Amino acid sequence: MFDVNDFDETLPGPWEWDVKRLAASLEVAGRDNGFAGKDRREIVTATVASYRQAMRNFAKMTNLDVWYAHADLEQVRAEYESQMKKRQRKVAAKAMAKAPTRDSMQELAKLTRIVDGRPHIIADPPLLVPIADLLPPETGQAVFEAQFKDLLAGYRRTLETDHRFLLETFEYADIARKVVGVGSVGTRCWIVLMLGRDESDPLFLQVKEADKSVLAAFAGASEYTNQGQRVVAGQRLMQASSDIFLGWQRTEAGLDGKQRDYYVRQLRDRKYSADIETMVPRGMRIYGELCGWTLARAHARSGDRIAIAAYLGGSGVFDQAITRFAAAYADQNERDHKSLVDAIASGRITAERDM
Repeated sequence: MFDVNDFDETLPGPWEWDVKRLAASLEVAGRDNGFAGKDRREIVTATVASYRQAMRNFAKMTNLDVWYAHADLEQVRAEYESQMKKRQRKVAAKAMAKAPTRDSMQELAKLTRIVDGRPHIIADPPLLVPIADLLPPETGQAVFEAQFKDLLAGYRRTLETDHRFLLETFEYADIARKVVGVGSVGTRCWIVLMLGRDESDPLFLQVKEADKSVLAAFAGASEYTNQGQRVVAGQRLMQASSDIFLGWQRTEAGLDGKQRDYYVRQLRDRKYSADIETMVPRGMRIYGELCGWTLARAHARSGDRIAIAAYLGGSGVFDQAITRFAAAYADQNERDHKSLVDAIASGRITAERDM
């Protein structure tokens, strides 16, 4: 299934913000790949047109039909295969075959080693640091692990009954601090190793801190006081099918004595992201059109699809306007990057390239 992802900042707001972000992202990606201006404009315009046309179709559908709509990858491949060259079809097939292997079993081999007959998370500092390397085993480690087990017990209550039953067949084995992406720098993130029937039956959970959405300053505060619940609610609403272990919890007093909100998900639940850097213009256009349809479906589920469709209309005026916005945004993006490079060259800031 093809779907939207990454909901750390999710919050109800103007629907066109998402469309602008999608369009600008594709324009920036096209420039990074060295595409000609004509190719980039065609990609962005086709993406926005796909969104507009899909929304008009969703406006005609019943509420239940909208809710059950999803982009099945086999159907997607069948629809777009005629537009792909032989190499692109092979890449798509390889990606679809790879997704099911990205699960906890794959992570078990990468992230653990056997100690006294049991798997434990291995250290890879500063990106991955087991709790045994963070706190002394005699005092701090035991206290922290007890706190975390309480967090997991509370988190279970946010799951559906059948998913909770499944989770309760696993027991805690180990925990480590994990450094995650640029957008989450400075937040707390942990991975937890759970074991089922034996050491060859793992489940890796990611416990990630959730703060107020950056959009709250512009769109207003979330209806949820727990920011982890905000993330989970947005993801469940906008995705056709969400991680079965997606839930949330709050710690009243963690290691630093402060209240923290978290959301919990699988570290690997068979997700696979398209490799944007290797796309050619034709491939990126197909990808953009699929993203446009998927975003429209998410908005049709969560917003007023009839009002949005009426605003968009049947012409390409909206498509062209967003395409111009995306180009202007990408221009600003390049100016910002040049300012960064100049600051590094002058010594105003220090940066290291990750090779």
